[in-house]
Amino acid sequence: MTENKLQTWRFLHVLILISTLLGHVVCQDDDEDGASKFGNSSAANQLFSQYASDRFSNLSSTLKDDIKEKFSFCITDVDADWNDAFNFSKNPKFLAKCVRTNRDMMKRICTAAEIKFYFSRFHQSGGETKKSAFLKPNKNCNLTSWVSGCEPGWACSAGKNQKVNLRDASVMPYRVLNCSACCEGFFCPRGITCMIPCPLGAYCPLAKLNTSTGVCDPYNYQLPPGNPDHKCGGADTWADVMSSADVFCSGGSYCPSTIEKVPCSKGYYCRTGSTSQLTCFQFATCNPKSTNQNITAYGIMLFAGLGFLIVIIYNWSDQVIATREKKKELSREKAVQSVRETAQAREKWTSAKEIAKKHAIELHTSLSRTFSRKKSQKQPASQGKPGTDAGLSTSTSQQSKKKEKGNLTKILHEMEDNPESHEGFNINIGDKQSKKNPPKGKELHTQSQIYRYAYGQIEKEKALQEQHKHLTFSGVISLDNEVDSIIRKRLTIEVAFKDLTITLKGKNKHLMRCVTGKLSPGRVSAVMGPSGAGKTTFLSAVTGKAPGCTMTGSVQINGKEGSIQAYKKIIGFVPQDDIVHGNLTVAENLWFSAICRLAADLPKPEKVLVVERVIESLGLQAVRDSLVGTVEKRGISGGQKKRVNVGLEMVMEPSLLILDEPTSGLDSSSSQLLLRALRREALEGVNICMVVHQPSYTLYRMFDDLILLAKGGLTVYHGPVKKAEEYFAGLGINLPDRANPPDYYIDILEGIIKLNTDTGLTVKQLPVRWMLHNGYPVPMDMLNSMEGMSAQSGGSGHGDDSTHSTELTPNSFAGELWQDVKCSVEKKMDHVQHNILTSADLSQRKTPGVFTQYRYYLGRLGKQRLRDFRTQVVDYLILLLAGLCLGTLAEVSDETFGAMGYTYTVIGVSLLCKIAALRTFGLDKLHYRRERSSGMSSLAYFLAKDTTDHFNTIIKPLVYLSMFYFFNNPRSTITDNYFVLLCLVYCVTGISYIFSILFEQGQAQLWSVLLPVVLTLIATQGNDGDVVNFIGDFCYTKWALEAFVVSNAKMYSGVWLITRCGSLLQNGYDLKNFRPCLIYLVATGVLSRIVAFICMVTFKRR
Repeated sequence: MTENKLQTWRFLHVLILISTLLGHVVCQDDDEDGASKFGNSSAANQLFSQYASDRFSNLSSTLKDDIKEKFSFCITDVDADWNDAFNFSKNPKFLAKCVRTNRDMMKRICTAAEIKFYFSRFHQSGGETKKSAFLKPNKNCNLTSWVSGCEPGWACSAGKNQKVNLRDASVMPYRVLNCSACCEGFFCPRGITCMIPCPLGAYCPLAKLNTSTGVCDPYNYQLPPGNPDHKCGGADTWADVMSSADVFCSGGSYCPSTIEKVPCSKGYYCRTGSTSQLTCFQFATCNPKSTNQNITAYGIMLFAGLGFLIVIIYNWSDQVIATREKKKELSREKAVQSVRETAQAREKWTSAKEIAKKHAIELHTSLSRTFSRKKSQKQPASQGKPGTDAGLSTSTSQQSKKKEKGNLTKILHEMEDNPESHEGFNINIGDKQSKKNPPKGKELHTQSQIYRYAYGQIEKEKALQEQHKHLTFSGVISLDNEVDSIIRKRLTIEVAFKDLTITLKGKNKHLMRCVTGKLSPGRVSAVMGPSGAGKTTFLSAVTGKAPGCTMTGSVQINGKEGSIQAYKKIIGFVPQDDIVHGNLTVAENLWFSAICRLAADLPKPEKVLVVERVIESLGLQAVRDSLVGTVEKRGISGGQKKRVNVGLEMVMEPSLLILDEPTSGLDSSSSQLLLRALRREALEGVNICMVVHQPSYTLYRMFDDLILLAKGGLTVYHGPVKKAEEYFAGLGINLPDRANPPDYYIDILEGIIKLNTDTGLTVKQLPVRWMLHNGYPVPMDMLNSMEGMSAQSGGSGHGDDSTHSTELTPNSFAGELWQDVKCSVEKKMDHVQHNILTSADLSQRKTPGVFTQYRYYLGRLGKQRLRDFRTQVVDYLILLLAGLCLGTLAEVSDETFGAMGYTYTVIGVSLLCKIAALRTFGLDKLHYRRERSSGMSSLAYFLAKDTTDHFNTIIKPLVYLSMFYFFNNPRSTITDNYFVLLCLVYCVTGISYIFSILFEQGQAQLWSVLLPVVLTLIATQGNDGDVVNFIGDFCYTKWALEAFVVSNAKMYSGVWLITRCGSLLQNGYDLKNFRPCLIYLVATGVLSRIVAFICMVTFKRR
């Protein structure tokens, strides 16, 4: 209640003072003595100036609607901006001074209508000061009425009989009486007869006549001619800083009111248009009359901090990777130990099961003889009827003997029958002593150790026999089910093809013709032939990868028609080129392929054992922790790299393994080592087919089947290697002594060795001979090429196929051009369909999901980025240099709010970040295609790449701003600048992804350089027509530049209000568009990433 009384008392006190003041104002026109008394009353002057200030400040409510309608792009909060410019309550001294010189001040101040009339010229002129230099004629100043108050720096009174309402925004009062010079602290524009207070941050003293120039300094307006009584008045205009710089409080000083200017002290700085001096930062230097603080020290500290962090990451990255590898080494050893123990337990359970089954059968037979003597006399115990226990036991025993025959017995028999066998045997399983003294090299495969291991197993079986002596029959059955559930089995794939013909679209050219045969599981097939025989085409056809071609005939998978792509998760394809990640070690390459392509439910120890087995079989133990290497950085040898290339497919335990020239570039010993490893895979039921060039005789004898192709993709021989010589001998082609069979046959097909003319056989007849030998249908045109052979022989069902070999009738140039375009489009469509369309998965293997593979990809990319951190450091140094140069050279201009420096920033950062981001996808195209064709997730690959680039997206703006911001020192906060750069880098990185995926490296770099320059030119040309403006509205450079300028412009207030509105109006910017611009940049980055991903999975570029 006390507070309410106090507020009421204050209100009554203010009313009494105002009424007293108004009484003085009324009396001043009638009594000069009262006027002089009023002029000498400092308290009344102070109270009146406060009252006048409040009345003028309240004009914002009257003009709010008009301001929102016309200036909403540069004034977001009308009350706040109006108070920043015209709230004189803190220091109304200039009003009191004006009252002492002009007792009718309230009759001279402009009303809302006159203020609206004055400021509307800026909106009508589009923000251009030259067009807004003159006011339109009005009721006070026109051709028939031009009083002295219409001159710049002068104003007139409305008279005592006319009531002036400052809030009247519609009617302009008639004001032509008592014209005199404008009060100090006000400005009186040319063309109206009233006074407007200068905004805060302005300095508006009375003008003085410069006798030498005849102008009124410092405002540079001239006195009207022919009027000697006219003198210099006050300020004449308030506009932007370019046209009315004399009104602005100069830099190095601050103006607490519009009639005071105070120099800045040491330790403070005063920018242009300041109302108070600002304290410098702790480490900044500010001399007296400083316009800005020197914060270069903070930039140097930030640069030093970032540099120190980069040095730490660079120097410790190898140590971090090494420590992680040591931990992995320990986990790998534990996993191998666990797998060995598991395998040992499996062997024990297998032996125990056999012994328990024998014991159960003997027990059951004994019981049957005791309780069923009569039945046993009629029917021997060894022949149980179907359905009886004895029959079940006998059949179970016989099946189990066949089913559970151990691999040990098989290997022993093979070693005895074939001492030169190339298969090895790992004796570490089940051997406790091997943990202490593991055998090395060839010692693992000696017969003495194998027999020693076998005898040890016999002793263990005896011990297990005693241990499981009392095992029941039901326990044996349950144990058998448990063991069968543990054992993993691979799905076998048999590929049969009949009359397989591949024709190039639009060219009517056969790449392969009438190829019939099959690839069987557990066998190693070699595809040989001269150059141009279609060996790689054959592999592509088998794997279902023949885009741009028409394929006829049938391909059956396990006896059923279907797409081979349905089994791609268990099909391994080794390309001719060694597509291996050079910045990863041998073990890391193999391990990544294993964890992404093996079954997701396979325990980690099992995966570790698979990788270790492949490393051992390929002879890569010595280089397992060595980097593979690249062209620039030397790594392992070429032969070892070739074996790693094969190992990437072996670790995923394929059912069908296709290899394109895996022995090219290898010496004889490396080739034998590789082929031995492949033969071990074939023992597990893997179907292996490989293209081989000029194998040695030793390698040739290690193959099971031979597919010999002639030029044009015609089959000359397809069968066992052992029967090849016999077949060709039947044709009269005898192998000379000491000749290598494959070399001799290929020389014949190449035409280097001529066939014996006595037989009448030619090279072109060899494919027909093979087809007739096997009873395959032969096209009629091929039969006609046979000399001395009737056309009816062979009973060909393809007699009509001769039309395929006829040449196209000559067409006109336009027709040929149309055929070429049509062929090119069909090839592109085939590529798109091959990349997009997927078949139902029949591989019976569930690999890790997208998010699991995403995690694996992140781990791999993290290692690669740490090892390539030197490249990242170079990128950061270039950004630092760019920030230093642009921050120093492009000084902040208050007239344009730093637009020039920000323009260079948008171009420079876009260009540098785009070129750096081209490496993300541009260098790994071949690796991606290989991984994608094997069934690995493209989405996980893309997301992992993008996530890894987010580190640069976050760090690079800081690196650039550490130089640019602290040398350029704009008024906007570093936080706003960072967020704009963050969104800009994210946007241009996504655009760079598209370039790197669609174009070659050189073309992508050219696009990355041209695009930001061209788009910036379009975005900054705001008055070149509607089309250019429309295109500019969709340029990311305009959004970034607008966000930079707006973030800086909103820090200018008070006297800068007109400058801010004029600059934003000319450029088409809006203060409210700061967040939308950032959203547009982020949305563009997201959209460009979506487009890049679609291009990545759709198009195939070299």
